[in-house]
Amino acid sequence: MAKQLDLLGSGQIVPTALHTEMERSYLEYAMSVIVGRALPDVRDGLKPVHRRILYAMYELGLTPDRPFRKCARVVGDVLGKYHPHGDQAVYDALVRMVQDFSTRYPLLAGHGNFGSVDNDPPAAMRYTETRLAPVSFDALLSQVSEATVNFSQNFDNSQQEPVVLPAQLPTLLLNGSSGIAVGMATNVPPHNLSEVVDGLVALIDNPELSDEKLWALIPGPDFPTGGEIVGTQGIQDAYRVGRGSIPVRGKVQLEERQGPSRRGRSKMMLVITELPFQVNKAGWIEKVADLVNQERLTGIADLRDESDREGLRVVVELKRDAVPEAVLAKLYAMTPLQSNFGAIMLALVDKKPCQLSLRELLNEFLQFRETTLRRQYDHERLEAENRLSTLEGLLAALGNLDETIDILRNAPDGTTAKVQLQERLVLTESQADSILAMPMRRLTGLERQKLNQEAEDLEHRLDRLEDLLTNRKELLKSLKKELRSLKKQFGDPRRTRIANSQVASPPTGRKKTSKKAKNDEPIIQPLQLAAPAQIPDDGELVVSYTGEIKWQYPQPATPVTSIRKGEDFWIHRERIRDRKRLAVLTDTGKIYPLDITDVPAAALQSEQTILDLLAKSAQRDAQSIVKYWFWREENTADLVLFTQRGRLKRLSAPDINALSSRGFSAIKLKDDDRLQGAQLAEAGQAVVLAAGKGRALRFPLIDEQLPALGRNAQGQQGIRLRSQEQLVAGLCVPDDLDVLLVTQLGYLQRMAVDEIRVSDRGSMGAPVIRFRQKQDDLLSLQPIYSEQDQVVLVTSQERRLPLTFGDIAYGDPLALFSKLKPEETVKAVAPLLSRLAVPAK
Repeated sequence: MAKQLDLLGSGQIVPTALHTEMERSYLEYAMSVIVGRALPDVRDGLKPVHRRILYAMYELGLTPDRPFRKCARVVGDVLGKYHPHGDQAVYDALVRMVQDFSTRYPLLAGHGNFGSVDNDPPAAMRYTETRLAPVSFDALLSQVSEATVNFSQNFDNSQQEPVVLPAQLPTLLLNGSSGIAVGMATNVPPHNLSEVVDGLVALIDNPELSDEKLWALIPGPDFPTGGEIVGTQGIQDAYRVGRGSIPVRGKVQLEERQGPSRRGRSKMMLVITELPFQVNKAGWIEKVADLVNQERLTGIADLRDESDREGLRVVVELKRDAVPEAVLAKLYAMTPLQSNFGAIMLALVDKKPCQLSLRELLNEFLQFRETTLRRQYDHERLEAENRLSTLEGLLAALGNLDETIDILRNAPDGTTAKVQLQERLVLTESQADSILAMPMRRLTGLERQKLNQEAEDLEHRLDRLEDLLTNRKELLKSLKKELRSLKKQFGDPRRTRIANSQVASPPTGRKKTSKKAKNDEPIIQPLQLAAPAQIPDDGELVVSYTGEIKWQYPQPATPVTSIRKGEDFWIHRERIRDRKRLAVLTDTGKIYPLDITDVPAAALQSEQTILDLLAKSAQRDAQSIVKYWFWREENTADLVLFTQRGRLKRLSAPDINALSSRGFSAIKLKDDDRLQGAQLAEAGQAVVLAAGKGRALRFPLIDEQLPALGRNAQGQQGIRLRSQEQLVAGLCVPDDLDVLLVTQLGYLQRMAVDEIRVSDRGSMGAPVIRFRQKQDDLLSLQPIYSEQDQVVLVTSQERRLPLTFGDIAYGDPLALFSKLKPEETVKAVAPLLSRLAVPAK
């Protein structure tokens, strides 16, 4: 027995049985957890913490058209006003409402790191920012007021908060919900908005709609991470009684990847682009790796995560003798690549936990929405009636303007005027007040016309509201119109496919014999090899600083402000159109063909360079790629080649166009010489050559100065070099262009091409830059075609420093590039595409 003090009584000690007190206290605790924390309300589909976060943000004015606000500010408001619990619990709930891989229709928009599908933690709340998403503002908060839903006191009676939000969509079905209460749990799967709206409209039209027809409209859950639901039995169980096990598989396709060259051996790969809902990608990869290391999972040669901002992509590379279907069956049976979603459709109905079928859940929402619509329309009717009464008073005063002015002129005070207006014009007290507050401009004819028009519109609106409130058929018609409008605004295609296939047995954790494991393996349909992506005519060929080559769909142009240290970046982009072949010039002076069809798509994350795609003989002899261009038989431009020893050669267009599958030698190089550069050029352009010690010369590209030579010729001397000096730049450009000179120590100079002295080919040239320090050398000469174009200075410390040509003025001929650190030099200068630099890996 226990003793309890009765504080509200006489102060006597009342004997109480211990088991009775424990039972009562535990039940009170259990119900507080069930109602106040763990289970969502069937009406708006939200738990108290989510409802309070949304309402606090609505009060802060964080609408979709307003700037983002720090999450710490939102969490502080929620804690201080409505939810006196831990700040981390509130922030975790906020984060989940932002994550598009956790929530089918995110209720919040965010800026910053909100975690990833790899279960990476989000950044601290002081770093991230948020605001309401359009779907939550329009479908949950746009009608919130005491007229539509009930409000209650907060924990310290200092604020009012809504008991439920006036949801216009069944958020519980759209985003799902999960929670563990005392003795019960809920796990509602997310669904597709368009399908749910179709089901609601069908139930409004026919409340006796059969389950089969309802399930045809809402065929199953639609998870944010996609995947594939196997079979329909689990869905039907969940929809019929509110509980069922739904098997979900990841999306897998079979791909074949060619080797570095056409003769290279191809590799078969299982590519996973979607995982089951709530499966940790990094954890799954680790699980597969462990099974391979334990030799429980065979047939796998390599495992790579090639995911990027475009989406998830995990590659399982198979061994030569592996059967793809067998490996896939083992992945389904032994890893979470196939897992069961245990649906428990439990929610609060009138503050009581109830397990609901799909039909019951939809009907509960429709009943709630009908109630809120009636309250909203009734409130609108009351406001319209009050406003119409005010307008009638104003119009009565304007109709008896002389008498109204006489009353106001002769009344000693406002109270007397008010009483006389009520008596002589037969007005109510509120109408008299509105006349006394009426400004003089309302006496004009235009204002009087506006008042008449407003009164007429209000009468029509009142008739419509009366019809909605008295005719349920019209009310339901208005509800359907609202639902269809939201579907048009926020609906999207289904992400999760539903397939009728045999289900793999889930892993039990018990060790099986090989015979049993073989019998338990699921039957997998033969995999079809994924067709290689066809390169569209509007596709783009992109090449990175390290030589990685890909094709991609057209990308928007955005200026670059920074590139991370050591990060690769794109230096070339060109529309493919109908061109099917590249001509590739290596540093050995040989030109090889490269078919566009051999270039991998950007989505494959292949990491192959141009050199990797050439023939093995080219890979063996060459060290780098000097020039590449689209090869066409009708090409009219000549090719001008420049060597490090200052020699140059002009190869005519017909010689270039005769490119065979084996390639050819474009220039014969001496043993101590390598190709420095090459350019396609038209007759009449200026040839500019620059030496490392700051000298340059210019001459016109004409036959007298530089005649075309045959393929086996060595070329001619272009500029005389001193000992240990090399040619650093060779350009073929118009005379009216500007160029940028860059030195190793980071000095920049901009000058016009016509400022470079015209000299005969083979001469020493003239100085074009005066070095500030003796150990400095000229590094590069870059043509300036547009002020918006950019180059990247690659430093000796592997930093990448973007530079816009428009930032370099003529008035400061030797400007020190201030971003260089002590002892840091410029190692290379590369052009940069006018788009965000993206890593090649």
